Amino acid sequence: MSEGIEIIRGDPRRALIKLSGPLIVAMLLTSIYNLVDAVWVAGLGGEALAAIGFVTPIYMILVGLSNGLGAGAASSVSRCLGAGDEEGMNNSASHTIIITLAVSIILTVIIEILLRDTLIALGAAGALKPAMEYGSVVFAGTLFTLFPGAAYGILRSEGDARRPMYAMGLSAVLNMVLDPILIYTAGWGIAGAAWATVISQLLVSVLILFWFLSGRTFTSIGLSHFRADRGVAWSILSVTIPGSAEFLVMSLVTALLNWILTSVAGTSAVAVYSAGWRIVMLAIVPVISVATALVSVSGVAYGSRNFRNLEVAHGYSIRLGLLIAGATAALTFILAPWIAWIFSYSQASSHLAPRITDFLRVLCLFYIFLPPGIMSGSIFQGAGRGMTSLMLSVIRQVLLVAVFAYILAVIMGMGEAGVWWGVVAGDIGGSLVAYTWARLFIGRLRRYGD
Repeated sequence: MSEGIEIIRGDPRRALIKLSGPLIVAMLLTSIYNLVDAVWVAGLGGEALAAIGFVTPIYMILVGLSNGLGAGAASSVSRCLGAGDEEGMNNSASHTIIITLAVSIILTVIIEILLRDTLIALGAAGALKPAMEYGSVVFAGTLFTLFPGAAYGILRSEGDARRPMYAMGLSAVLNMVLDPILIYTAGWGIAGAAWATVISQLLVSVLILFWFLSGRTFTSIGLSHFRADRGVAWSILSVTIPGSAEFLVMSLVTALLNWILTSVAGTSAVAVYSAGWRIVMLAIVPVISVATALVSVSGVAYGSRNFRNLEVAHGYSIRLGLLIAGATAALTFILAPWIAWIFSYSQASSHLAPRITDFLRVLCLFYIFLPPGIMSGSIFQGAGRGMTSLMLSVIRQVLLVAVFAYILAVIMGMGEAGVWWGVVAGDIGGSLVAYTWARLFIGRLRRYGD
């Protein structure tokens, strides 16, 4: 038995720390890449930055599906691990890879055909040319976006957070090196940023596949381990579909927010939101990392019917998340003017700096109220209750964030600041609902079992 297996089967607090540490490093590197990518693109002007903002809702669907596949794999494989079913682990992992391949092929064709019309529908007419240049390349590499996320979920389920860290770190570094070369040296412009992403993801996918096929992982994949089973497929998809749908909901809400921003303040408001949101995503990486680790930890606890560990993991993850969120919120508030400068260093984007500063200071409240909600969603994913996690996301994103943003920005006339405050208000309400629901769920399990 590997050290990772022993850790994830042991004290959930220790398991969360051990799994979260490498994840934080890996996801920080990835977020830093996203930030650096935006900085290089900002040098091309506000239109190019806005173009990425319009492509983002579509790309979020792929990121969501990738994370959903990872969550589905982590949940299914870790539950098999908790039950001591090694053959089931390998079969679940192999099902995950086959599902990922099939979905990637279908989505690549659909997105490329509909990309232009979709971007226009999202309001990107004013930045359509750069948006198409960027999007058509990125979405051609859909397989290399989805595969790593699915593979990371398998590795995390066996307590291995180091290999995902190495792979994600390598991808980020490659991206950062290739960006200036392809954007400026090669003269490819915004398309160069897209090619940097695809090339780095391709190379990392090859590395991950090598790890699995060369026997360097506890879990094995391949046709020799694959036994077609609807139950196994559904154990993955029951978490993958709702988990991916959560990002689809987020993508649709982001598109709606872009529409509201364009309506009340023009295309530049989308550029401000797109740039500022990258900082927000960077700041909340440690919290997201803990939540990602919690899926595997709670899956093992649920699979072994150790509901006390499930309760401990939930409470500890929230306390850890709140501690991290408080520190990052304080740092963001203090450093906001200097952070804003990195998106406004060129003459073409210098006018965005004050608005980006204001955005970051408002969104600091978003950090603080995030942990109870996101950790509660991870508990349901780990237990195979993906639909519950999806329902909580719909409540937060659609019923709260979107509605509050529209009311504050349009009806109350607060303009683009109303959208920012709508995001904060929706986060607060959604987290309270999710936390209450999760506590009731865990309480019922401890009293009556599943």
